[in-house]
Amino acid sequence: MKNVLISLLLLVALLLFGTSGYMLLEGSSFNDGLFMTVITIASVGYSEVVPLDLAGRYFTMVLILLGLGFVLFIVGRITEAIVEGGLRKTYGRYKMQKKVASLKDHFIVCGFGRIGNVICGILKDHHRPFVVIESDPAVAQPIRDMDYLVIEGEAADDEILLTAGIKRAKGLIATASSDADNVYIALSARGLNPELYIMARSSGQEGAETKLLRAGADKVISPYFIGATRMAQLLLRPTVMDFLDLTIGASGLGLRLEELSLSETSHCVGKSLLDSQLRKHFDLIVVAIKRAAGDMLFNPNPQTTLESGDTLVVLGDQANIKALVAEL
Repeated sequence: MKNVLISLLLLVALLLFGTSGYMLLEGSSFNDGLFMTVITIASVGYSEVVPLDLAGRYFTMVLILLGLGFVLFIVGRITEAIVEGGLRKTYGRYKMQKKVASLKDHFIVCGFGRIGNVICGILKDHHRPFVVIESDPAVAQPIRDMDYLVIEGEAADDEILLTAGIKRAKGLIATASSDADNVYIALSARGLNPELYIMARSSGQEGAETKLLRAGADKVISPYFIGATRMAQLLLRPTVMDFLDLTIGASGLGLRLEELSLSETSHCVGKSLLDSQLRKHFDLIVVAIKRAAGDMLFNPNPQTTLESGDTLVVLGDQANIKALVAEL
C-alpha cells in the first residue's frame, strides 16, 4: 500500500509538472496541457494539440525522459513485489516442508488458539519438536513470525495430516474450539496412525468426552473442569498446590518432577531400586514407577525390581535429573 501511494503521488506530480510547463511555455489551457502531458508520457504518438516552439520541444524531451523513468520505476517496483514476494513465499513453503519431512517423534498441534499457543510455548521451552496445523491464514502468518513450523489447512484432512508427518509423530493434540472438529480430527488421525497418542480438548458438555474417546482419543481434557478443580484445590489445599507448582512448573529452586524411561540397555534394568543407587548417586526420589503394561506403583519400596520399559517418576534437582538422563 505504501508503494502504491508513493507511485500515485509521483504520477500526480509528473502530470502537474507537465501541464504547468505547457501552460507557461506555450500558453495552453489546462486541459490541452494535461492532454499533451499524458500522450507524451504514454508515448502514444498522437498529434500535438498545441504548436511547440523550440522551448516547448526541449521541455517535451525532458518530459519524455521523466515519463520513461517513471514508467521504468513503476514496472520495477511491481515486478519486485510480485517476484520477490512469490519467491519468498515459495521458498518459505519449501523450507518449511523440508523441516517437517525431517521430523520424527514430534507432536502435531491442531489449532493455534489460546490453548494451542500455550502448549506450543511449553513444547518449545522443553525442546520438543512440533508442527502446528492452522486453518486460518490470518493466524498462520503470526505463527511463522514466532518461528514455529506451521501447515495451513484443515486438521481433519488426511493429506494435511500426512504432510505434518503423522506417520512418524509421537502424539497429536486436538485443540479446536468445537467438539465436532476435534472428533473429526481424532477419527482421521487414528485411521492414519493406530499407534499415535491422541489428546483432545473437550468443551465439557455432556457426552463430549465419550464421543472423543470413541473417535480414538487416548486422553480427553476439559480446560474448564481443570481450571475449576485447580481453583477449588487452591482454596482447600494451598500448600499442596504450591508444591506441585514448584515441581511441575519452572521454579527458581530447580526442583523438578520428571518422568524417565528405562531402555533395554540401561544398567538399572534387572536391579532393585535400592541396588540401582539412584538416590545415592543422583539424590533423586522415585515417586512412582509405571510398568510397560500400564500398571502404576506409587511410592515403590527399595526392593522393587526395575524392568525394561518402565517409566520412573522422579523428584529432585533439575541438574541431577539431566545427569541421570545422560546415563540412562
